[in-house]
Amino acid sequence: MLFPLILFLAFVSGYFLPWWAACVLAFVAALYFGTTSGQTFWSGFAGLALAWIALALLKSFPNNHILATRVAHLFHLPNWLLLLAVTAFVGGLAGGMSALSGMLVKRVFEKG
Repeated sequence: MLFPLILFLAFVSGYFLPWWAACVLAFVAALYFGTTSGQTFWSGFAGLALAWIALALLKSFPNNHILATRVAHLFHLPNWLLLLAVTAFVGGLAGGMSALSGMLVKRVFEKG
């Protein structure tokens, strides 16, 4: 339940809100639906990583990856696919830690 919710919220918020809004939404989703630490972290990680991959590809395909290739070369990466992998990893870490934080806040208030 948590993974598809985070994936959907992150994808939709990517069109209208700044990048960090997906982290806030992952936090709130895990606050309500998070169960275990591992499941919550990996749901947030995969949800944001896949959403960022989809959003990056939707922006990159129409221009034949010209901008992505130039940014990859700026960071001394050999091609745009490696830049996409780095983007997914950074987004995944942000989403995983946000979701895990939401679940841990939920756990604090349940015991208190």
